[in-house]
Amino acid sequence: MAGIYIHIPFCRKKCHYCNFHFTTSLYYKDDLVKALANEISLQKDYLQNEKVETIYFGGGTPSLLNSEEVVLILNQVRRYFEVTANPEVTLETNPDDITEEKIIAWKEAGINRLSIGIQSFFEEDLQWMNRAHNAQQAKESLRLAKKHFDNITIDLIYGTPGLTNEKWKQNVETAIELNIPHLSCYALTVEPKTPLDKLIRQKKKEEVNPDKQSEQFLLLMEWMEKAGYEHYEISNFALPGWRSRHNSSYWSGKHYLGIGPSAHSFNGTTRQWNIANNNLYIESVQAGKVPFEKEQLTSTQQLNEYIMTALRTSEGIDVNKLNKVEADSILQKSKRYLEAALIKQENHHLILTREGKLLADGIAAALFF
Repeated sequence: MAGIYIHIPFCRKKCHYCNFHFTTSLYYKDDLVKALANEISLQKDYLQNEKVETIYFGGGTPSLLNSEEVVLILNQVRRYFEVTANPEVTLETNPDDITEEKIIAWKEAGINRLSIGIQSFFEEDLQWMNRAHNAQQAKESLRLAKKHFDNITIDLIYGTPGLTNEKWKQNVETAIELNIPHLSCYALTVEPKTPLDKLIRQKKKEEVNPDKQSEQFLLLMEWMEKAGYEHYEISNFALPGWRSRHNSSYWSGKHYLGIGPSAHSFNGTTRQWNIANNNLYIESVQAGKVPFEKEQLTSTQQLNEYIMTALRTSEGIDVNKLNKVEADSILQKSKRYLEAALIKQENHHLILTREGKLLADGIAAALFF
């Protein structure tokens, strides 16, 4: 089973923290959608006849697509790939794009899961991030979404300078009270060359406090566990039965095809990524060529990728998947983390503890080959 990711590189407004590939100009949207449909046909052999079980519209802001454009792309996927009978089809959307008319149209087009970029329910936080929606739209979008969709996930951001622990608790409790089945919660990251990075360097915005972020992450894990959510990946929490099938495929090493400018693809042994330039992407696809760079992964790189992704999940690293030399080595490397109660060992699985999750990237790097 495999997944298909479709990158929609358009946004109404640039969030200060975002470093994804997008533009706020919709001038070439029609040409881009046609290019996406064309790339799907050009990439028809990439997954080597694997069935597609998940389709994910990401971005950017895919909710800027109209329902006809969504239908066009989904029909093209089904034309060139075998899609399972009950695929998970996700559309990322911003609260300001959500109306009842659009919600109904997306559902009729074949979307069965919504990912809503809430980020915060507080007006001052949304303004600080330069989000396009306001606090009222955040709550109203969920009210409308819940009328027509059961499978909903929202994004929340913690660790911003103005977010107190009490406000963070209110954000999380609002989602829990609304019975949102899936939450993706991210610590604010200051990426290079973003407006936020520039504003912090100019002393126009306060720097991020990593100790505060760690504290709010620990609080988050405590609150979500009490509410009955599974912490199944570092940043992701789900009520039983509501895990993201698409994102889970990334963490479990399944193959996926990325369509659109800057989209990444993985087939188990190679990784490739499309050019992050809309005009050059459109021109190349119109000429019948997908513009991408490619990397052949060595066996060591593949092993390290498994360590990095598996360690982020609640199942952890399955030592039985490694050969004896690899298993002996990783068990030896993990000893100090086991002794420090940052990793626990359960049935041949190495799993991060709650405190270990604060140091996930560093621990993974220490276990690399």
